[in-house]
Amino acid sequence: MPAYKFEALDEAGKAQSGLLEADNAKAARAQLRSRQLVPLAVNPVGGAAANDAGGAAPRLSRRVFNATALAVWTRQLAGLVASGLPLERALTALGDESDNPRQRELVAHLKSEVNAGSTFARALAGAPREFDEVYRAVVAAGEQSGALGVVLEKLADDLEQRQALRAKVTGAMLYPGIVSLVAVLIVIVLMTYVVPQIANVFTSSKRALPTLTVVMLALSAFIRHWGWAVGLLLGAGVAAYAGARRNEDFRRSTDAAFLRLPLFGRLARGYNAARFGGTLAMLAGAGVPILKALQSAAETVNNRAMRADALEALVQVREGASLASALAAKPRFPGLLAMFARLGEQTGQLPVMLGRASAQLSAEVQRRAMSAATIIEPLLIVVMGLVVVLIMLAVMMPIIQLNTWVR
Repeated sequence: MPAYKFEALDEAGKAQSGLLEADNAKAARAQLRSRQLVPLAVNPVGGAAANDAGGAAPRLSRRVFNATALAVWTRQLAGLVASGLPLERALTALGDESDNPRQRELVAHLKSEVNAGSTFARALAGAPREFDEVYRAVVAAGEQSGALGVVLEKLADDLEQRQALRAKVTGAMLYPGIVSLVAVLIVIVLMTYVVPQIANVFTSSKRALPTLTVVMLALSAFIRHWGWAVGLLLGAGVAAYAGARRNEDFRRSTDAAFLRLPLFGRLARGYNAARFGGTLAMLAGAGVPILKALQSAAETVNNRAMRADALEALVQVREGASLASALAAKPRFPGLLAMFARLGEQTGQLPVMLGRASAQLSAEVQRRAMSAATIIEPLLIVVMGLVVVLIMLAVMMPIIQLNTWVR
């Protein structure tokens, strides 16, 4: 039964709002009048809009769930379903407990679709921005196997692990980024304000200034007069690069070049391989056919060069090659993944082995990210200190020279 969002007035003239289920908008208004409410607005939610308009369900304009909220919601739903609660009642409980109106609307849409006879995976397809293809494939496999609760638990584990890995890598790189930003701001302030102010003291003197001071004054003048132009050029360059990356071939080539970087390239390889292996393990463990699992897992790889390799591996597997040999032929994927895939195929425990490979790759990425941050942080501080020392020397050397002249 479709869900509707309403606004109405009670007998005291106080505004009321909420959600209700009805066959159509007219029946929804009749329900409100039976409650002694005067309907002001009755609007369909999610699938109800499609039923009234005779078309497909509209997509929500903004995402309801972020990565953390989706993992929490999936964990809650898994717990309710695994405890034996019917899916409809589980969705009702989650909708009632939510403090977010848009989340309640989304859950009401899912519930209405399930009540109308749709499978849960098909209901999730009405909100593709919230539930990606991997999420829907896992849910569909859980429904087909009759173990939806167990599969949702695995899905929640995967979402939480993915979020934890992203948070740790981002956290490791956050401090060096902040230090770099602060260093640039300090240098800009020194070059545009401090150096010119102090230099004015020596401009009246006809003595030759030290070379370092002359260079600093020239740089300061350039930044003050042409800094805006440099900023515009940098902004235009960033915009042009972002626009060029919309071209698939250009993005694939730049992503491939990024993978060849000494430090960040290895981090990107490990991160994408861990995500690919973890998704593939989850899908295969849920009973998704290996070809469909490979297709969905490849879509989770952010690096376009590695995604192209994963899709080529899919073609080889479709033609009869083993997963291990297909991955081993792709040097961008760490050899650890192919090795564990081979062990999994030999022992008949492919999902377990892929999960272990993903866990090891994730741990390696975290270790490398922390090591990189440990090295980069002191280097940034040293570089920042050297720049500030050079600026201070450029300022102090004329003062020392002036004292010498006075004597």
